Amino acid sequence: MAPDDCTGCKICVDVCPAVSKTEVRHKSINMEDRDDHLDRERENFEFFKSIPEMDRSRVKVDSIKGSQMLQPLFEFSGACSGCGETPYLKLLSQMFGDRVMVANATGCSSIYGGNLPTTPWSVGADGRGPAWSNSLFEDNAEFGLGMRLALDAQGSRARYLLKKLSSFLGEDLVTEILSADQTTEAGIAAQRDRVAGLKEELAYMAEEDAEAQDLLAMADDLVRKSVWIVGGDGWAYDIGFGGLDHVLASGQDVNILVLDTEVYSNTGGQASKATPRGAVAKFASGGKATGKKDLGMIAAAYGNVYVAQIAMGADNAQTVKAFAEAEAHHGPSLIIAYSHCIAHGIDMATGMSHQKEAVDSGYWPLFRFQPNPEAEHHPLHLDSKKPTIPLKEFASKEARFAMLARTNPDQAAQLMGMAQKDIDERWRLYEQTAGIERSAQENGAGAANGQVTVEAAEEA
Repeated sequence: MAPDDCTGCKICVDVCPAVSKTEVRHKSINMEDRDDHLDRERENFEFFKSIPEMDRSRVKVDSIKGSQMLQPLFEFSGACSGCGETPYLKLLSQMFGDRVMVANATGCSSIYGGNLPTTPWSVGADGRGPAWSNSLFEDNAEFGLGMRLALDAQGSRARYLLKKLSSFLGEDLVTEILSADQTTEAGIAAQRDRVAGLKEELAYMAEEDAEAQDLLAMADDLVRKSVWIVGGDGWAYDIGFGGLDHVLASGQDVNILVLDTEVYSNTGGQASKATPRGAVAKFASGGKATGKKDLGMIAAAYGNVYVAQIAMGADNAQTVKAFAEAEAHHGPSLIIAYSHCIAHGIDMATGMSHQKEAVDSGYWPLFRFQPNPEAEHHPLHLDSKKPTIPLKEFASKEARFAMLARTNPDQAAQLMGMAQKDIDERWRLYEQTAGIERSAQENGAGAANGQVTVEAAEEA
């Protein structure tokens, strides 16, 4: 625990599973006066920071315990105390480390992500960290796609030069680099070692050979990068949806993370197409009259897009699995992450347990849509059970629903009834869809889409 950076949000106490057998309500983590513990905890935290970080290649990254043994490269963000968005970014940085490249739409995540001159995006002991940049939220998807295309072009150019210089560099080294398996952390670490050796060889050649100099500049592009396009629901469902749809249809290997607070959190809580029926927000003061846009099923309709809907507080194992599967999918992937928010009017200390209630009520069903072009199968997996509590029980704990019940109870009751029908019908649809067999279309990114790689063009 970082004593000088703890915001006192109390979420760790709320979710702590270890309870004393002798003292009621006493857990392994408990809230006490900060000043009584500050000096001792500062000393403890300094000792904690001196412990060497785990070797990523020896950790099972796609597990709860494994991912949490790894250093977060996103920390101390300055977001609202108890923010529901930041845990997903912390997990992203732990699972994929310093090879992450983030295109961040303007919104909460860009404000706490880049409130310069400080930034929560950090580096490891070797000075490497995620690459992060912010774009307007009307074009962030295209901005991230540009990152992917640039990496692919530079990678193609590097492979072309590597083959051309193989007689000088050695056939064995070139073959090992070009055929390297980079699907695991151990494979990526091994590739980095090979590239480091390659750069040493190129350093001797660069003064006399222009192509060796070019390859030296882009040698790091021979190591796999992970591109993530990040933003809120205002970007993904509304203003940036056209670009998002374009990127989903591109077939390119990009990962999209939507931090869904269901409202324009950063600009004052305006209603978005992600806002559910009956919720009060700016421009929906009488409760939103229409239902929420089903972004996940829209993306799944393409057939070759990996889609997951997650809620960390409800099922953290499913959350980790979704991140691992999305990153491993060679094509577009979309993760929609339920993010509780101060704009919901909830007790933020219970944010994670409130996420579980959202899933239990059917308000936020958990699922993964896994394309498989090689065989017919059932791509939609429902990861949450059939609703066990009524929507009203969940919604009554949120001011965005409760305030309408106080000011206009008849309207609130009508909209709540319609919202319950939305949930029942959506669950019925998902159950039917989960039983459908389907073989996915192959992504066909690159040359199949009319794009010619640098390597192929130069060879031609």
